[in-house]
Amino acid sequence: MIGEIFLLGLLGIYPVPEIVEKTAGPPPFRYPETQEANPSLRYVNGLPVLLAEGSPEAMGKTVGKYGLKPAKKAAAYPREIMKKYGGGFLEPLLAKTGEKMFASFPTEYRKELAAIAEASGETLEDLILGNTLFDIKKVVACSGVAIEPQASSTGGLLLGRNLDYPSLGYIHQYTLVTVYRPEGKKAFASIGFPGLIGCLSGINQDGLCLAIHEVIDIKAGLRKFNFSGLPFALCYRKVLEECSTVEEALALLEKLPRCSTTNLLIGDRKRAAVFEVSPDKIVERKAQEGVVACCNHFCSKELRPFFALNVRKSNQRFATLEQFRQAEQKPGPKDILAALDKVNLGKDTLQTMLFESQPLRLHLSFGNIPASKGPFHTIDLAPLLLNKKP
Repeated sequence: MIGEIFLLGLLGIYPVPEIVEKTAGPPPFRYPETQEANPSLRYVNGLPVLLAEGSPEAMGKTVGKYGLKPAKKAAAYPREIMKKYGGGFLEPLLAKTGEKMFASFPTEYRKELAAIAEASGETLEDLILGNTLFDIKKVVACSGVAIEPQASSTGGLLLGRNLDYPSLGYIHQYTLVTVYRPEGKKAFASIGFPGLIGCLSGINQDGLCLAIHEVIDIKAGLRKFNFSGLPFALCYRKVLEECSTVEEALALLEKLPRCSTTNLLIGDRKRAAVFEVSPDKIVERKAQEGVVACCNHFCSKELRPFFALNVRKSNQRFATLEQFRQAEQKPGPKDILAALDKVNLGKDTLQTMLFESQPLRLHLSFGNIPASKGPFHTIDLAPLLLNKKP
């Protein structure tokens, strides 16, 4: 317990400054495409798309063999980011904390992660660290906005986000669109990195889409961490696997043992919301005038601290995205992507994306940083999520 308190004191409450990385070097990484008649990994309109289906073991084997094994440098990212921020000496404590959290993972996720380790040649210990570290150490500073159908120019729900992580000069190159078709659950697409079994950004077969935004501080007297909880990315994967609507997602999350503080931007085909999430409480913030924005601070009186940190100008980014509420014309995908570019965080903006809920469409930029500058690649996910021929 003393070690846990010490760990939170060192890692839990401090915002991370932007790091300027050199980008010159070898050619950008590219995943090797598989050569089967029905390839597991292929490029679609410039996007690397990995299809994983079946049992937890089968999906893990696919991700390990075709996603993580050729992306060895991505597997080293968690340890390298610890060293970059002077946390290397805490690695044994972080690893021990991660193993304790791993013991609480649902069985199917433990099986999947073990299969990834076996197929990729990486150690299970390293993969556990990579799937638990970011609940312990807050390094994400993201921005997002959702437009409800009645307020969008397309007549469908639009949800856009910047994923802002320290790139260390390379991790953005390992972006991977993984389409999961798990047995007995809903199919979903996760935009993330190989070996990360949780979901940072994603959309499922029913058009439910979401994006996580970390929050560093919380109202005095409330817990900001639960060592027995489920990492946020796994919570949000479960939402995509089991839910079709915002209401269903809220009901599920309230039942889950949640690990840390986050904002979840979420939308279905009818409406959008932000869930302000802590280990002990979830507050729903509904859209106003068909618009809801999300950054790295709590807005609700129940969770917002009296003296709130303005992490990476979170308040200013939020205000910029909230301007859609006063828009004279209904915004469309290009308008949202332009607004996300206004709030980019330079070399930390690794991915910029927009989900169209009704047609199950994704627009994604990831190769250059800031990603918000484009180019954007578009993929219709319906054939993959619904298992139909295009």
